[in-house]
Amino acid sequence: MAEEIFDVVNERDEVIGQAPRREVHRLNLRHRAVHVLLFNRLGEVFLQQRSLAKDNWPGVWDSSSSGHLDSGEDYDACCLREITEELGVTLATVPPRVLKLEATPETGWEFCWVYRAEHEGPFVLQPSEVRGGAWFAPDAVNEWIARRPQDFASAFLVLWRRLNHPQTVES
Repeated sequence: MAEEIFDVVNERDEVIGQAPRREVHRLNLRHRAVHVLLFNRLGEVFLQQRSLAKDNWPGVWDSSSSGHLDSGEDYDACCLREITEELGVTLATVPPRVLKLEATPETGWEFCWVYRAEHEGPFVLQPSEVRGGAWFAPDAVNEWIARRPQDFASAFLVLWRRLNHPQTVES
């Protein structure tokens, strides 16, 4: 399988070129990604545990679904694609965007749009991307992060804190 090609973007999230995934990550070039948070009727959020084969943040907990935009792809198309690829779910419409993260070292130099959707499952997890997953009450996630932040991908920590404390500005 050919290596993924990402759009490289400037500090205003404008495309300035393209590069292979490995080069984008090695050189810390700004690029684009999405995160999707799925909530059930009980208000629990589904979190995935990343595959141990992932090149960044293997084995840690992350958003329900997340991934990079392919070159030429827009955020909304990527949102729907990643949900289908990672969780085996096809949504009829693009869920609402709730937050945009700036490209920083904590986000892996990714501009990230965060989406929120309602879904009850079940999910068909893609083993190459997702090791497992579970539903968690938001308060339980807050307590877990306070105790063991190292259990989570850094971009997830940034977005979760921003959603829970919107007045906080990440440095």
